[in-house]
Amino acid sequence: MADAKQETMEFQTELKQLMDIIVNSLYTDREIFLREVISNASDALEKLRYIQITEKEIADPDIPLEIKVQGDEDAKTLTITDTGIGMTRQELVENLGTIAHSGSKAFLRHLSEGNQQDVNLIGQFGVGFYSVFMVAEKVELYTRSYQRSAAPCLWTSSGGSEFSIGEAQSIPRGTKIVLYLKEDAREFAKTENLKRIIKEYSSFVPFPILVNGERINTIKAIWTKNRNEVSDAEYIEFFKYISNSSEGPLYRLHFSSDAPLAINAVLFVPKENLERFGFGRLKPGVNIYSRNVLIQQESEGILPEWMRFVKGVVESEELPLNISRETVQDSALVARLRKVITRRFLRFLKDEAEKNKETYTEFWKAFGLFIKEGVATDFDFKNDLVELLRFESSKLDKGELSSLKDYVERMKDDQKAIYYLNGRDREMTSASPYMEIFKEKDMEVLYTYDTVDDYVLGSIGQYKEKDLVAADTGAVDLTAEEEEEDSGKEDKKSTASLAEWMKEVLGDRVVDVKVSKRLVDSPALVIDSSGMSSGMQRIIQMMDQERKAFTGAKVLELNPGHPVIAGLCGLKEKDEDMAKLVAHQILDNALLSANLNIDTQSMVNRVYSILEKAVQP
Repeated sequence: MADAKQETMEFQTELKQLMDIIVNSLYTDREIFLREVISNASDALEKLRYIQITEKEIADPDIPLEIKVQGDEDAKTLTITDTGIGMTRQELVENLGTIAHSGSKAFLRHLSEGNQQDVNLIGQFGVGFYSVFMVAEKVELYTRSYQRSAAPCLWTSSGGSEFSIGEAQSIPRGTKIVLYLKEDAREFAKTENLKRIIKEYSSFVPFPILVNGERINTIKAIWTKNRNEVSDAEYIEFFKYISNSSEGPLYRLHFSSDAPLAINAVLFVPKENLERFGFGRLKPGVNIYSRNVLIQQESEGILPEWMRFVKGVVESEELPLNISRETVQDSALVARLRKVITRRFLRFLKDEAEKNKETYTEFWKAFGLFIKEGVATDFDFKNDLVELLRFESSKLDKGELSSLKDYVERMKDDQKAIYYLNGRDREMTSASPYMEIFKEKDMEVLYTYDTVDDYVLGSIGQYKEKDLVAADTGAVDLTAEEEEEDSGKEDKKSTASLAEWMKEVLGDRVVDVKVSKRLVDSPALVIDSSGMSSGMQRIIQMMDQERKAFTGAKVLELNPGHPVIAGLCGLKEKDEDMAKLVAHQILDNALLSANLNIDTQSMVNRVYSILEKAVQP
């Protein structure tokens, strides 16, 4: 309660302009005001903690350093109290009646020009404070300086053109702000709302925050500590808190950096990837803090899009924020910061992959698609991401993964390319007709099972001066000119004649039919004439419904040593109609082996026609 010594003053002209901007247009969400007031309270407590070290004589030295938040739904008020440094009467006038800080007038000039990008007044008491007028029709601020001789003061304003300052009855050191809430802001007196807002924005303020007597911020801001000071249990507790997970993380990375600006970061990789289970696209999982106060939740710019599976916190007092502390400014600096964090994370993953293959295999199964996405879309980190790729191999046991580096180290001396083959699973891929020549030559092939793999590997082009080549393309030629037996020559001669006939029979379903140099056990296979792998063709089929049953112009290769091909040579002379049905069926079987979609109904009808002729007496 104020006494008779109360003085009414006019707000400085620039401050009235600033207040109007803050209250009416600066903030996108009114609940931000509570974050601002608590942040100011935390600053006041931090300053007092420093003064306690440097000065012995302070008011109320034994009261705890804390912040109290009390909502009164009946009185329609919200009270925020701190036991920090407090203010004298003169400081009240300077901080809450004028813009006395360097650059503030420039800030207003930029705002009037429609530019909010260049001025940073973060942490200045008297700027964020005025956000309270978004929710309050009247504000009373009681304060007592830490200086023993200073008298308690009361600052009062309804957010118009003036404020009043007077003496107050004796109060403890610190500041108490009483907000008389507007009619449409009464929800800010409710305890549950206050808890929710504080947990979202101010959970890691380094002083206790009590809402109606209950402490809210119980989780420690572990990113501000040295790694040796944080226990495994604390890391797990923190991860569960920020990720709403019931279990601990798969990986964690805690680091600090001094360039391009001072940052502290704690990053986590969860154990599960909900995106692959159909829960929708993950939102970015990293929050930005400044001075332990949330600035931006689920920040979209601080990490590359492919790192959206990462959870954690990035903190810096030097982040270039806009005046409302809701967005990060200076895209060039943020881009440099993103590179620092991303490069550090990639180096961490590479080290982990080498130290513990079993854990990295678990990571790869859950989050490998994100690494592939990065390879395909992030030019800045493509080379680093390529080193993290893992695939099964024809030379390794099922479930065992190989990097491209490992593959190259196992290559034969005269091998010129890295070969890969896409299929639904290991069994189908291994049994593919495209694998026959590789098995015969005892050459390794990487097995890939995701639809996007051919696109990803194709985008790499070369690795350590070795071309990456899909095993189901015409680019594969592992045969050497050898002397052939007369019988072999005769087989190829008759098959060449059959190929000419089949090309005419199959019509526009193929562009060519020829004798194969790569088949060993299967009667036929198809190659795309443009050099496209089967995996890339499947991607096109998924994207283009009109081409669902057929993609591109096909070359059909025939195995002259296979009984079906040899038998068809004779059948076309005895029963050409039956031979034509078989020719079309051979092509469909080859398409099926390539895992390409075909017109199944036409194929089924043809099979029945073949069976009907076969069972006739």
